[in-house]
Amino acid sequence: MDRNPSPPLRSRDEEEEEEAAVGDCIGSTVYSKHWLFGVLTGLMQIVSPENSKSSSDHEEQQMELDEEMENEICRVWDMSMDEDVALFLHEFNVPDIFMGILAKSKCPRLREICVGILGNMACFQEICVSISSEKNLGQVLLYCLCDSDPPTLLETSRLLLTCLSQTEVAVVWVERIREHPAIYDSICFIMSSSTNVDLLVKVGEVVDKLFDLDEKVMLEWIRNGALQPLDQPQEDSEQQPVFQIVPCVLEAAKQVRSENPEGLDVYMHILQLLTTVDDGIQAIVRCPDTGKDTWNLLFDLVCHEFCQSDDPPIILQEQKTVLASVFSVLSAIYASQAEQEYLKIGKGKYNLPLIDSLIRVLQNMKHCQKKPENSAESNTEETKKSDLTQDDFHLKILKDISCEFLSNIFQVLTKETVAQGLKEGQLSKQKCSCAFENLLPLYSPVVEDFLKILREVDKTLAGNLEESFPSLKVQT
Repeated sequence: MDRNPSPPLRSRDEEEEEEAAVGDCIGSTVYSKHWLFGVLTGLMQIVSPENSKSSSDHEEQQMELDEEMENEICRVWDMSMDEDVALFLHEFNVPDIFMGILAKSKCPRLREICVGILGNMACFQEICVSISSEKNLGQVLLYCLCDSDPPTLLETSRLLLTCLSQTEVAVVWVERIREHPAIYDSICFIMSSSTNVDLLVKVGEVVDKLFDLDEKVMLEWIRNGALQPLDQPQEDSEQQPVFQIVPCVLEAAKQVRSENPEGLDVYMHILQLLTTVDDGIQAIVRCPDTGKDTWNLLFDLVCHEFCQSDDPPIILQEQKTVLASVFSVLSAIYASQAEQEYLKIGKGKYNLPLIDSLIRVLQNMKHCQKKPENSAESNTEETKKSDLTQDDFHLKILKDISCEFLSNIFQVLTKETVAQGLKEGQLSKQKCSCAFENLLPLYSPVVEDFLKILREVDKTLAGNLEESFPSLKVQT
């Protein structure tokens, strides 16, 4: 029979080469162990060259990275996102190798890549626990937060955030940070002076996570503001700026405001965390300049940027967390004793715009909380239910904060302010009805007092509202 010819028989050498190639692969990947060994060996030689001509030549060599070597180590950086590669690098003691490089190398690009690879490796729990248990490596990585190179700072912050997000090792890193209080100055310096938005966002996430994990650290950072950065020259020690946490957070928030909404959300949450302790509120309001700066930024956000009248109601879903933080901080300042001295809130300058913004949020919330109609995609029903529950949870937080803040403002309204609000539209029948729907029955006394003032200004409107809310008519 005619048929295709049989393939030629493979030689023994070819079979051995194929088996060797398979044995050279890292795990289930196609990456070569032999190639990786060569790159790592070359890295170690860069830091400690055997044939350097002089110490000055060595230092000059360390400042720059050969283009070919940079390309190869960047390939390792990309590969380290694979768990098999990360585990292999860990077995090869790469964290120890990199610790030596970070301690000795003066090449910014090399330091950035090494920390970046460690950051990828730390995404895997087993490796993260191992890296975190190495005290010396931990010290070196924290010192990297004092680096002057923004890319290295970015990768260091990413690595630190990854470790703080792992419950098994978070406490280890919190303790290390507490043992190095000068890190406070390094992070504050970044927040107050950097224009690198990516870096500011990542540093903000680190601070937010740190404060959320440990209130003691947050209190220490609120109270301490004159510690020297770890890498500051001694001759300038008497000239060091005194960093305060609130102005630094505000400066970073202003920097990221227009370019990164998620980053602004992070910094607003940091401010909200600060207001959960009395020392934090005092840090905001005790200095008139800081108090004004904080109030003006947050007031501008809610009155001129977020959830505006020409925005679709569904925009609230995107802005619910940042709005909750902003209203929470504004409410804390509003309720403090110091605000009357420099903000003059009680005289109505801010009350009507805030009432307008708060009621608009509550109006949009009704639209966002409507349940979606039955979908033909039944296989995603449980996922949608889970997402909806999560959305409802955040919306409820926003509603609770908004109602409390609104009730506080209602308590200081005067006859003149109510009349102005009716004239300008902030206190229309529709808006008052929305406010009553959300404030009752929890804030009934506040609503009743507001109605007493409203009767003096517009008896007809007050009567209409009483008809719509019979419980108020009975009690009044």
